[in-house]
Amino acid sequence: MWFRTQCSAVLLLIFLHVCECKTGSNKIILPSYLLIGVASSAYQIEGAWNADGKGESIWDRMTHNMTFKIRDGSNGDVACDSYNQIKEDVDMVRKLRVQFYRFSIAWTRILPNGFPNKINKAGVRYYNRLINRLLKKGITPIATIYHWDLPQALQDLGGWANPLVQYWFEGYAKVLFENFGDRIKMWVTVNEPQQICSFTYSTGVYAPGIVSDGIGTYICYHNLLKAHARVYHLYNSTFRQSQKGQIGINTEVTWFEPATNSTADKAAAERRWEFECGIIAHPIFSADGDYPNLVKQIVAKRSKEEGFPESRLPRLTAEEIGFIKGTSDFFGLNHYATLKVKPSKPLKGTSEFNDVGVKIVKEYECKDTPWSYYFRSVPWAFTKLLADIKSRYQNPDVYIFETGIPDEGGTLDDQHRIKYIKENLAAVVSAVHEEGVKVRAFTLWSLMDSFEWRGGYTYRFGLYSVNFTTPKRTRIPKASALYLRSIMKNREFLL
Repeated sequence: MWFRTQCSAVLLLIFLHVCECKTGSNKIILPSYLLIGVASSAYQIEGAWNADGKGESIWDRMTHNMTFKIRDGSNGDVACDSYNQIKEDVDMVRKLRVQFYRFSIAWTRILPNGFPNKINKAGVRYYNRLINRLLKKGITPIATIYHWDLPQALQDLGGWANPLVQYWFEGYAKVLFENFGDRIKMWVTVNEPQQICSFTYSTGVYAPGIVSDGIGTYICYHNLLKAHARVYHLYNSTFRQSQKGQIGINTEVTWFEPATNSTADKAAAERRWEFECGIIAHPIFSADGDYPNLVKQIVAKRSKEEGFPESRLPRLTAEEIGFIKGTSDFFGLNHYATLKVKPSKPLKGTSEFNDVGVKIVKEYECKDTPWSYYFRSVPWAFTKLLADIKSRYQNPDVYIFETGIPDEGGTLDDQHRIKYIKENLAAVVSAVHEEGVKVRAFTLWSLMDSFEWRGGYTYRFGLYSVNFTTPKRTRIPKASALYLRSIMKNREFLL
């Protein structure tokens, strides 16, 4: 048996249970070109927060100084100890039989103060070892340049609210291309711009905890888009010909369903889409570029009503529109939720909520997990979402870089996650065959249980369970890991 001997009896029972439950009659065959992988991010798994010359990130600072912002007061100081367990991590990926592993690079592990005047050789060695071992085991490495862990030294200068961040980001990316680009053939510039800008520079629930609702968000979007585009052009002009890779951005997209068939509810769903997804996707993927007209009009109107001399959403110049448009080789997609929405009444003050004018109707309650209305499997909506991306953005190649569902820990028999994998893989195959969407990859979040940002360790997305009370952070496969392995053996499953 491939799993750990100390838990073999328990896991064998789970595996038999999984096998015995294949009672469906609909066989789903995965397209030969659909890549299947798993993902993680640096701060969530690496630990070694100040080891071997690594600098301080915004998440190091917040989890140490503002523990009240984390549900269980925890941090990523040790996390899964992946910095010291490259072999174990890669072996877990290999045993799943998946084709790729998406991980992120910690900016402060490479550039401790954020700037390329000081490159940390120990950090470069760590990622070289990880990349080389993945390749040795036949696993394709996909690297995310930025997954939320900005150097604190750069945040002290304004972070993503400082227009100079585009040049700081370009300098960092250049170091990565020079050191790893001979082996990394797919780069993700930024993971989930919406989360970065809305949760960190608006509501302040994520590091660095800046509260600037309705103002900081839009400044962040503006600078982040230009930073992404600058890195894309750097790769395109200097590295693509020799390294022959791809590069693009990755955005979280929730599907917003109208609460009813009323015109008002349908308009609310469209507004929420444009403010949450279109504000990033439209400047890059649409034929005309720029922010969505609906977003520009609403923010300008409300800004004027609130007494601002100009729109709180900075204007993209014609030159900037041309610079940003087309700067992604693929549509990177994270998908976790389907939400019913309807119009909302404005609250006092300036806020994104008032700009959007939409509230969530708490439906689609989860029947088979303890989780709220957010995390659930709504497969028909996943298919609709993929078809909508095709329609809006000229049928791009779509790489699903994250999708998954959590548990509260303590169980290896995660049948709800197996159900999620089945239903959502089937939804993707349906989008490919019935809607003609060019989905190229499907990635499960996550390889193993990890630090889940403001949730700490209170909920866990892993295919592998991690015992955070042991020094070695013992990893044990859950039933879902065994199930995914069985799918990958023949690239088919019963729904």
